[in-house]
Amino acid sequence: MIRLSPAKIRFRPQRGMAGACCAVLLLFGSSAAPADDSKPLTAILIVGKAELPDDDFADSVVLVMNNLGPGPVGIIVNRPTRITVPELFPDDARLAHLIGKVYFGGPVEFGAIWFLVRTTAPPERATQVLDGVYLSADRELLMKLLARPKPMENLRIFIGHAGWGPGQLESEIDRGAWTLQRADPDSIFKGKSEHLWPAPRVPKDSI
Repeated sequence: MIRLSPAKIRFRPQRGMAGACCAVLLLFGSSAAPADDSKPLTAILIVGKAELPDDDFADSVVLVMNNLGPGPVGIIVNRPTRITVPELFPDDARLAHLIGKVYFGGPVEFGAIWFLVRTTAPPERATQVLDGVYLSADRELLMKLLARPKPMENLRIFIGHAGWGPGQLESEIDRGAWTLQRADPDSIFKGKSEHLWPAPRVPKDSI
């Protein structure tokens, strides 16, 4: 993994984030988790009920992918943080004036950066999760995308992700914790992102 300088922003740890660092550690893997080619692309969106006890998932919209490992892997797509993209890369002057949000992707490996990009041409070092949508954690690819004339177009950057063991998510859905929706690129890149993370119920003076 490539280790970058920590962003000088601190968060109040939420329930479900035991062991997460207070400072955001910017860690990049060499690539996204390898896809299991034997599994078809069957990504879905799940929406957490407002009454879920875990603040990380209440009212969250999660893109769930089944082709990245033995259990489902998800990215929360509707929780922007207060971090801007330039704050992720304070030593890169080229990005100093870039306007873009960083999203809370989930409490697993909080501090690892992932991103979703929508493109007609499959990028290298990325895994397809939907038609025309690719997931990656590759720093070189992200820097290439951020160097485009419109760097944030069809690009969303996330810190952390969500994950479930085999059978765990199905059990939660059966209990009514989540509702299901069809996943499509517009719902990810043009969907509403009003649920700021940390959750609005957390007093601002405690963050």
